[in-house]
Amino acid sequence: MSTAAEVRATEGDISNDSNLHTSQAEGFRKGVCSVRHGLSVILLLCNFAIYTQQMNMSIAIPAMVNHTIPPSHPSASTERPPTDSQDYWNETLKEFKAVAPVYDWNPEIQGIVLSSLNYASFLAPLPTGYVAGIFGAKRVVGAGLFISSVLTLFIPLAADTGVTLLIVIRVAQGIAQVMVTTGQYSIWVKWAPPMERSQLVSIATSGIMLGSFIVFAVGGLLCQTIGWPYIFYIFGGIGCVCCLLWFPLVYDDPMNHPFISTGEKEYIMCALAQKDCSPSWSLPIKAMIKSLPLWAILVYSFCQYWTFYVVTVYRPTYINSVLQANLRDSGILSALPLIPGFICTILGGLLADYLLSRKILKLITVRKLFTAVGVLLPSLLNMSLYWVRSSTSTSVAFLMLSPAITGFCFSGAFVNILDIAPRYTSFLRGLSQVFAHTAGAISPTTTGFFISQDSELGWRNVFLLSAAINILGLIVYLIFSQADVQDWAKE
Repeated sequence: MSTAAEVRATEGDISNDSNLHTSQAEGFRKGVCSVRHGLSVILLLCNFAIYTQQMNMSIAIPAMVNHTIPPSHPSASTERPPTDSQDYWNETLKEFKAVAPVYDWNPEIQGIVLSSLNYASFLAPLPTGYVAGIFGAKRVVGAGLFISSVLTLFIPLAADTGVTLLIVIRVAQGIAQVMVTTGQYSIWVKWAPPMERSQLVSIATSGIMLGSFIVFAVGGLLCQTIGWPYIFYIFGGIGCVCCLLWFPLVYDDPMNHPFISTGEKEYIMCALAQKDCSPSWSLPIKAMIKSLPLWAILVYSFCQYWTFYVVTVYRPTYINSVLQANLRDSGILSALPLIPGFICTILGGLLADYLLSRKILKLITVRKLFTAVGVLLPSLLNMSLYWVRSSTSTSVAFLMLSPAITGFCFSGAFVNILDIAPRYTSFLRGLSQVFAHTAGAISPTTTGFFISQDSELGWRNVFLLSAAINILGLIVYLIFSQADVQDWAKE
């Protein structure tokens, strides 16, 4: 991580040599075959790996749970011989050999298993963001990706040992995943020109949608053919491979990158010359606590991630139980909504930067507009799912449109921290992750409780509550959000 003095020295060199290199640097403004865009693609792959590991339990748990035997001991396992008494979702399994154990977990235990990934995650974002902001994201993100990938490989063994060990593994894995999702934002403080922030961040975060799509698309098929444990073996292995790309190719600062061209380096430094991006050991805690624009982002993060975890974690269960799809089809139907989500996340970033570069809209207007669109329409679609459940095609259409439109939020409130406090981006991203993972720890457990109380009306209550919380977060954000660098974030 370069010091502030080095940054100023480099900026001075650029200023003195500006007549010679201005045209060359400008040539990298629209270049997509650049190191910074390559960095966003590598982060896309890392997010892909992390979210396949985060979502694989959602598609595996219907295959892990025996629905025919009343719950007794939570970790008891039996073989899976197909019988005539199994539910409709199990009918397809008759064609395949029983290759994996199942467990007698009731809906409450399933909710705890799904939520356990977030039980201790709220402890990690703040120290992760602080350390990544000071020392750089390369080691923090790389270590988190490696630890999460290795723990994923051990999940089948942990599940067979007992539900308690499985929960412990999931808790540790959640902490490691926070190191990736939080630490990566400090990279863009040094790498992303202001007019390219939306597109670079959206390309990187689109790996969330892509990873969820892949694990849902192939997860059900893997469960039926070679057994649910291979979901964890395969995607844990992919994460380990991504580590081999991360460590040699990623650098915290463009000035230290061995492969970046002089023109691109100068363009990035010129674009960031007016921004005070150097990290600071001290934190203006009191000023942060009093900052309404910061609170607007934090409240929005909690509300948005409440809905995100409910919809993402329970989508396979909803399709399986309400739409009555078998295990393989539920995986495919769960994956379909993520295709438009992946595309719209990238397109949203490009559109946002286009509106800013052409000065069509102000920065704060872009942030609020994209956030509003990404909240209101998906909330309406999710609320309507209960009343259109009799039509599979309509339900699937709503499920596809919802994440597609939600993708615009990645160019709205999610990137707003880079606008208001670039010096403290990693720490504040960690703070927002605390709120997000708090929602992630509560919402799946709450959803499991509602469904266990009433399998039909429970889904209605889940969708209505999620929409209400989501809209509340939007209202707070629209009222209090700003896009200017705050006074407490300036040198």
